[in-house]
Formats: sequence, structure tokens, C-alpha cells
Amino acid sequence: MRSQLLDYGFAFNKIPMYYDNRNAIALCCNNVQHSRSMYINTRHYFIHDQFKKGVVELYIVTMDYHLADIFTKALPGERFKFLLPRLGMKSMTPDTLKRLQQGEED
Repeated sequence: MRSQLLDYGFAFNKIPMYYDNRNAIALCCNNVQHSRSMYINTRHYFIHDQFKKGVVELYIVTMDYHLADIFTKALPGERFKFLLPRLGMKSMTPDTLKRLQQGEED
């Protein structure tokens, strides 16, 4: 994962990983066997190992910043307008698109 990010020009001392589930972060940070987590496949402990090695940092994402919601849920207009610029996207009207197209032709 780190080599892929380096190929794209991102340089991190530690790779940030964002979770919306506090229990997932707790499981990654503390490799404690609970009755509910004992059947988790060993491949899921990969992130725990990377966390212990200092390769990744784990962060919590609050409900306000779930950017994937814009693609997966029917959102009210206000919420859509809040998330859209955070993705680096712009909503353009047909008039704006025409002006941009005419600017390229000049």
C-alpha cells in the first residue's frame, strides 16, 4: 500500500487510515481476544500488525465527514452541498459549462 502511494506522489511517514467505527480502531490497537472477536479471520489482523510496526495511523471519522455517503445515500440538498467540495468536486450549471467551453474555443 505504501509503495502504491509513493508511486502516486504521496509521501507519508505513516499512512493515515480513517475509520467510522471506534470498535474497529480498538480492535486494531489492542489485540485482545473477546468472545465477539475471536472468529475474525487472521487476515484482518494485518492492520493490527501494521499499526504495531508504526506503518499506519488510525483516525476516527465522525458522521459529518462520511464522504462516501454522497455516492451511497439519498442526501438532502444541504448535506450534498456540504460534502461535494470536500471531495474536490464542483457542481456546474449548463451556463457555466457553456462559458468554459467557449473559453477553450477562443
